[in-house]
Amino acid sequence: MSTVSWITARGLFGRRRFLMLFPLPVVLVLLAVLSRSLGVDPGAWGPPVLVGLGLAVVLPVVALIVGTGVLGAEIDDGTVVHILTKPLPRWQIVLPKLAVATGVTAVTVAVPIYVAGVLAHSVRLGLALVVAACLGALAYSALFLALSLVTRRPVLLGLVYVLIWEGLLGNFVSGTKVLSIQQYVIALADRLAPSGLLETTVSVPVAAVMTALFSVGFTVLAIDRLRSFSVAGETS
Repeated sequence: MSTVSWITARGLFGRRRFLMLFPLPVVLVLLAVLSRSLGVDPGAWGPPVLVGLGLAVVLPVVALIVGTGVLGAEIDDGTVVHILTKPLPRWQIVLPKLAVATGVTAVTVAVPIYVAGVLAHSVRLGLALVVAACLGALAYSALFLALSLVTRRPVLLGLVYVLIWEGLLGNFVSGTKVLSIQQYVIALADRLAPSGLLETTVSVPVAAVMTALFSVGFTVLAIDRLRSFSVAGETS
């Protein structure tokens, strides 16, 4: 499993798409620093920066880039065949890749979201955002990794989920929030550090349970799809 993780990390860091991870986190920090330096009331800039940009854009977009890349890129260029020919159970391929995707996403998002949380309110809020974002990184990574095995257009479907389901419908149709990873992250962060800057109608128990279901459910789906993919590849 460590070998699969190493190969995944090396491939991810060696691709140009990795450079796409940095602009959004940098913008998040710059906006937080600028708002704080100008003396703007945190109640005015906190929600749009922390939630509107940090949790609604930076976290899912970074997870989408990484999650669809750890295995999807290998499927696209055909190198996945080398992995599938190894005598490894499919879960020993999926889990290391999921771990790499989650880790890279969490680290990329943790620093800017922590800085923004501290500038907006307190160290406690910054740490709460980091913890919640890490859990969100796991759920998003499992979802996008599974999408890379279910469809040939994982990025497109991922964007539909993030922009349409979580972004558009989430603001107008309250029922969609129950199936929104973004809302789970907000609920968990607000529970760890109540500040008045984070608001959601999703309860903490629902957020915790649904985060676990998303993470486990889509991981199981990815393992099952990879098993089917290998069988199809061997018989073709």
